[in-house]
Order: sequence, then structure tokens, then C-alpha cells
Amino acid sequence: MDKKCPECKGGAPEWMVTYGDLVTLLMCFFVLLFAFSEIDAQKFEAVMQSFQGSAGVLEGGKSISEDPLVFDASPENDTTPETTEAEKLEVINEILNQLKGEIEEEFEKKGMVGELQFELEADTLKIILDDSVLYDPASAELKEESYEVLTILGETFKNELFELGNFRIDGHTDNVPINTLRYPSNWELSTARATSVLRFFRDELSFAENRFVIAGYSDTRPRATNDTPEGRAQNRRVEFIIENIDLGSTTDGAETPVTEGE
Repeated sequence: MDKKCPECKGGAPEWMVTYGDLVTLLMCFFVLLFAFSEIDAQKFEAVMQSFQGSAGVLEGGKSISEDPLVFDASPENDTTPETTEAEKLEVINEILNQLKGEIEEEFEKKGMVGELQFELEADTLKIILDDSVLYDPASAELKEESYEVLTILGETFKNELFELGNFRIDGHTDNVPINTLRYPSNWELSTARATSVLRFFRDELSFAENRFVIAGYSDTRPRATNDTPEGRAQNRRVEFIIENIDLGSTTDGAETPVTEGE
């Protein structure tokens, strides 16, 4: 009597079921990751172009797009962080020198060059006005004669280059104490003087308040000695300071705090 051959099992091996489940779960996992992520289309395209332009076998290969590459894969690239920082500082100094030149040019047209002093440091431009140009002694109320000076200065500040940096108005006094009902100390006086300039820019020249930070330093940052009348006169001043130039973007209009001293 012939033996019946055992029934042959069809289909894939049993381990394939577990493997298929694992692959499906992995696919779901990566789909979720992709769904949660934010893709910068321009950055992604730039990365792809960089890969196409610099991962080829032939040196000097050229990508189809002329867009700047995200990275340079050529071994000849000798750029270092130090040289990049130096180049950035050089560009910032050029911008600040251009701003200084434009201010001087506007004041030359009015024959008022002597009203201003400038200090240009590594990445900061200071524009200095003596208090006698703006105020009467022991006062923070702007003199009528100061309106023309501040108007010329403010119109220059509307140049788009000024949007690249932070803008500060600092009030300073000498060390002669003041004690009045309105200004109990030089701290209040120096801050009030910076505030009066900001108020003029806002009310008369239509500047937004968030373009500026104001600060009062009393007599804590003298430019000269307080032992002579000439030195004290130099210390009584208002400074307009442009700093922290951002070469990548303009100011975003975020609300800026107002401070009294540091």
C-alpha cells in the first residue's frame, strides 16, 4: 500500500511575517518623524546642489545651478574661523565708516561740523553731543536751538544701514551733585536727558520707540577729568551708539527694554 506523502506547506517561511511587521513599524516610525519635522526647501535644495557639485570624481566639476553651495568639499579650502572673523570685522568697520561719513556730510552742508564728535572703535560707532548743544544747565528739557541738530541727525539715522545694528542713547553728567525735586541725583538727570532725545525722535521724526535703548550713567563714565571746568564740560554729554552690527539681517522690530544705567 502506497504511503501518502506529507502535505507540502506553501507560501513564505514563518519568519517572514515577523520581519514584515518589523519593516512596517520602521516605516511608520520614519513617516512620523518626517511628519513632525520642518523641511527648509531652499536649504534642502542647496544641500543637494552642494553634493552634486562637490562629490564628483572629476575636479573642477560644475553643478547645474549657480546657487552658492552650503559647503565646499574641495581640499584646497584654507579658510579658518580666524580669517572669517577678521573679514567680518573689516566689513563692519566699512559700514560704520560709511555711516560716519554720511553724518559728517549732512552737517557740513549746514555748516555745523563742530557740533559733533566721533569715536570709532572695533565694531562700535559713538556720536557725541555736548550737553550745552541740547540743554540748559541742570535741565533735561531740549533747547529750541537743538531741534535742528537732532533733526539732521535723525534724518541720517533713517538710512537703511542703521537698521543693521543696535541703537543706544546714553546720558552722562559730571560729578557735581544735583538735588532738586525733579532730579534727586545725577542718575535721574542723565536718564531724563536720554529720554528727552528719544521722545523728540518719536514725536517729531516719527521713529518707533523700539528702535532705541536708552541708558543713564550719571558721572560713572567720564571722558575727561572732573577736576577742571573743561573736563566737566566734556563729561556732560549725550552719546548715540551704533553697535552689534548684524551682517545677516536687519533688526526685527522686537520690543526693546528701556534701562536706567547699568
